Amino acid sequence: MTVKSILDQKGRSVVTILRSDSLREAIDILATKRIGALVVVDSSNQVEGILSERDIVRVISKQGVSVLEDAAESVMTRSVVTCEEHHTIPRVMELMTDGRFRHLPVVDDSSKLSGMISIGDVVRRRIEDAEREAEDVKAYLTM
Repeated sequence: MTVKSILDQKGRSVVTILRSDSLREAIDILATKRIGALVVVDSSNQVEGILSERDIVRVISKQGVSVLEDAAESVMTRSVVTCEEHHTIPRVMELMTDGRFRHLPVVDDSSKLSGMISIGDVVRRRIEDAEREAEDVKAYLTM
């Protein structure tokens, strides 16, 4: 059970923004796409940061709505934890739990963005695997 298996099933498309895009633009994208986080990339698709709904809510709470014209880079998390396709689901769960975040960008060998997984993707996969294992046990016991 690896990150690759999740991406093979859900796809590798990731919604991204540039560091210079405004928080207002980021909010519009988050709302339109019905997603919880955006990966901030440079022109060569290298991960520069991540911007979540929570990040935006926190800064608005502290500084008011005037920050909506500020650039994403002013709020984004710069030290982004990432994973690679070969990482296991238990390892990804550990990273998400320890870091207390719900979205994990996937990078390739050259550190370019190649996908994104969420806690929802991980939970869905774990449930599918548990159901498959239960069916296998049931089939074995009825032999």
